[in-house]
Amino acid sequence: MVLTAGNFALLLQSLRLMQGTFKPIPTALTGSTGVPSQSKLAAPSTSDSDIPPSNADPGGNYQSHALGDIPGFGGFSKAASDCNPQPYEPPDLGDPTFPPFDQAKATVYRYRQQQSVNLGSWFVHEQWMTPSLFTCAAGNQISELDIASGWGSVGGARSVLELHWDTFVTEDDFHYLASIGINTVRLPIGYWSLGPDFCGGTPFEPVADVYRNSWPRVVRTINMASDSGIGVLVDLHGAPGSQNGQPHSGISDGNTGLFGNDWYINRTMAALTFLTGQLANVTNVVGIQILNEPQNVDSLPAFYTQAISTMRRVSPAAESFPLYIHDGFNLDQYSDFVGNRSDFVVQDHHSYFVFTSSDSAEPASQHTKDIHSAVTGSLDSASKRERRNLVVDEFSCALTAQSLVGEGDPEQARMDFCTGQTELYQNETAGWAFWAYDKEDCSNDPGWCFKAAVGRSLPPSFFSYGKGPLADPSRLPALSDMASGMYAPSPEDAAAALHPNVTAASGPSVSSPEVGLFPQLPLDPSQRAIAKGYSDGFLTAKIFALYGMSKLGFTGQYVNDSLSRLGSAIIVPGQEHYYSQWFMEGLADGEALISASVNNISI
Repeated sequence: MVLTAGNFALLLQSLRLMQGTFKPIPTALTGSTGVPSQSKLAAPSTSDSDIPPSNADPGGNYQSHALGDIPGFGGFSKAASDCNPQPYEPPDLGDPTFPPFDQAKATVYRYRQQQSVNLGSWFVHEQWMTPSLFTCAAGNQISELDIASGWGSVGGARSVLELHWDTFVTEDDFHYLASIGINTVRLPIGYWSLGPDFCGGTPFEPVADVYRNSWPRVVRTINMASDSGIGVLVDLHGAPGSQNGQPHSGISDGNTGLFGNDWYINRTMAALTFLTGQLANVTNVVGIQILNEPQNVDSLPAFYTQAISTMRRVSPAAESFPLYIHDGFNLDQYSDFVGNRSDFVVQDHHSYFVFTSSDSAEPASQHTKDIHSAVTGSLDSASKRERRNLVVDEFSCALTAQSLVGEGDPEQARMDFCTGQTELYQNETAGWAFWAYDKEDCSNDPGWCFKAAVGRSLPPSFFSYGKGPLADPSRLPALSDMASGMYAPSPEDAAAALHPNVTAASGPSVSSPEVGLFPQLPLDPSQRAIAKGYSDGFLTAKIFALYGMSKLGFTGQYVNDSLSRLGSAIIVPGQEHYYSQWFMEGLADGEALISASVNNISI
C-alpha cells in the first residue's frame, strides 16, 4: 500500500501519534448531507506556517515575555543544563474577593451578544503557543503537567508559572480589548487552577504545590475584566482524568480517563460545584463551560445532564446561571440536546479550516464561499433549534499556504475569509471567540494571534453598534425622544396584523407597573401579550445599549425567561407566541432607532 501525505497524516491521527500537538482534532468531519462540515477539522497538514507547529519546531521568539528578558528573573538560561530559575517573589494577593453582585448588570453581561477572545495558554498551556515555558519541562514537554513536573523542582516550576500568570495578560490588555469592542473573554483553566486540594488523586498530586497561588490569580483575572466592563466565560479546559487525551487538557499520555471512571467523574463534579459556588453571584461571569472539546463518547450526554443537575443544585442563583457545553464536534446532536431543555444552557461549537487535507487543498476564496453557504445553513438551522443558545467560541484566521498560494491578493483573501466568519457568527449565533489573544511570535502570526490580526485580517473594532460606548451615557436619547415620531403599534393594530380578518374588540384597560411604552395594558389576553411583548423588546434594546452599547444576543432564552418571570397574570397561557413575536418586533425597532441616534452622536 502506497500512502500519500494526506493518508499518512490520517493514519498518524488514527494511531493518536499526531493528535496531542495540534488544536484540535475531532474524528467525524462530514455530515450526512455531504456538505462541507462546519468544523472542517481533522489531522493537520504539516506543510503550512498557519498550522500550530509541532514539538520539533517550537516557533519564534516569545514577544510577550521571554523569561530571561524580564527584570527580576535574571540568571535564566534556555540551555537544558541550566533549568533552575531564580525564585520569583509574586505579589501577595491574599484572599481576593469579588465586588457585590449587581443583578441588572449581570443580566446584560449574560444575555448580550458576545464579541470575545480566548485567553489561551495563560492558565492551561499549549506548547505551540508558549514554547519558552516548555524549555525545561519534563517528560514529553507538551502539556501543563510537564511544565509543573520540570524546571528542576516544584519551586522552580511554581516560579516560572507564577511569573507567567502575573505578566502574560495585564490590566492594560483588558483596557485595550474594551477599547476595540471586545466585551467578553473566554478563560481556559484546569482543575489544577483551583488549587492543591483539587489535585489529590490525580497526576498533578505530586506537583500540587505549584498551584498554591493559582486560584487567587483566576479571581484577579475576573476582577480585572470587570474593571473594563468585560464579561468572563470560565472554561474548564482540563478535567480530572482528561476529557479528550490531548495535551491542552493538561496531560501528555494521550489517555482519556474521565468517562466511565467514577473517581474522575466525582472529582470533576467537585470542581464544577466549587466553580458554581464561587462564580454564580459574580456580576461579570457570563457562565461556566463544563468541558472543552470532549470526546463525543456515548455517555457524554448523560455526563452533561449529571453535571448540569449537580451545578443547578448548588444555590438558588445557580438555577438560572448560564452553563456552556462543547458539542464534541457534533453540531446537530447537541443543538437538539440544548433545544430540548428550557434552562440557560448554551452550545459551544468550534470552527477551523486548516486541519484536513481537503481544507489544505481548498482555495481561501472557496472557504469563504463555504462560509456564506453550507456553514451558514448549518449554523442557522442549529441556532433556530436551540433558540439561539449557540456560540462559536473557537475560530481563527488561519489558512494553509496551499489555500493562499493561488489567490491574487493573499492578504485580502485572508481578510475576506476571516471577516466572513465574524459576520456569520455575529448574525447566526449569540457570539464568537477568537483563538487566541496572544502567543509567542504573535506579530508574525495573524492567523492565530488576535493582537496581530486586528486591523489586518480582522476589522479594527467590533462594537455591536459600530461605535464604542458613549463617554456620557445620558447622551443616548431618552426613551420618549427615541419613540417620538415612531409608529409603535397599538394593541388593536397589532392584533389586526396577526388576525387580518378579525376586528379587534375594544375593551377596558388595566394599569400595571410593567406597562413600558403603553400607559395601560388591555384586558384582552392576546392584545395584552402583543402590547407587553413590543414594549419589553423596545425597552430591552435601550437597557442593553446603556451598558457599553450592547445588544441582546441570547434572544430566545431571554424571551422565555421573561415569560417565566411575568407569569400567567400578565401573559395568559396560550398567548406566549404573541408576546415572543412582538418582543422581537419591538427589539428590532429599538435597535434601529438607537443605531440611527448613535450615528448622529460624536463619541
